[in-house]
Amino acid sequence: MTGLYPQRIVCLTEETTEWLYLLGEEARIAGISGYTVRPPRARQEKPKVSAFLSAKIDKILALQPDCVFGFSDLQADIAAQLIRHGVQVTVFNQRSIDEIFSMLYQVAAMVGQAAQGLQRIEGMKAHIDQIRAQVTALQAAGARRPRVYFEEWDEPAISAIRWVSELISVAGGDDVFPELAQQGLGKDRIILDTAEVPRRNPDIIFGSWCGKKFRPNLVAQRTGWDGIAAVRSGQLHEIKSPLILQPGPAALTDGLNALHAVCADWMRSSIDAGTSQ
Repeated sequence: MTGLYPQRIVCLTEETTEWLYLLGEEARIAGISGYTVRPPRARQEKPKVSAFLSAKIDKILALQPDCVFGFSDLQADIAAQLIRHGVQVTVFNQRSIDEIFSMLYQVAAMVGQAAQGLQRIEGMKAHIDQIRAQVTALQAAGARRPRVYFEEWDEPAISAIRWVSELISVAGGDDVFPELAQQGLGKDRIILDTAEVPRRNPDIIFGSWCGKKFRPNLVAQRTGWDGIAAVRSGQLHEIKSPLILQPGPAALTDGLNALHAVCADWMRSSIDAGTSQ
């Protein structure tokens, strides 16, 4: 490393790559995750050196990084291998909206863009406040908040992680498995008895199957699910995982917008239904 800031950064997940591009610091990126799709140009411009649970250690070392950014305990083994080779590794473990903002600020500061980072963060916070205000206005007009089931994986069924659950609330919905959202690991958010979903009777179902295409027809055909309000009304919607399951700028902007568009339409319909009764 020369100077105060890292010059060659490897990003093992998409959110730090997207953030560095937004900050205009993409020249510092030496390698990226193979799952990166935001921004699209990153896939053409940067070497792909990792998946999520695995990485090409030799290829990363060949890039001579002076800093590697990772995410969560799931990448601990990758981090440990790199550390043993003398590489500086920073692994973030953001699980909530506030923790995402904290990560974004830390990364911005690490590349000398603290002021710009803070400005962009304030813009995202203002957008969240605008969404909340729209939801409040709908409720004041008599709208009901929809019950929402978010499915992160299908076999086994895994419910929403904490930042997704929080964004559902911002968007106007109520997560039907709020107790599971507090669990950081996917294995701790498995719905052991899928009959519990019909019992909680969500009005809207979102699917984001970690890169696998969401199949609403298969969800609707599950045993005992035909009576769920969301199934009966056709409220089964896919949100692509890069928009919502990457704990960074995408989730706080496009991911939130996708959630809100569906929830707000449902809320407006609930006003009309109430008026017609």
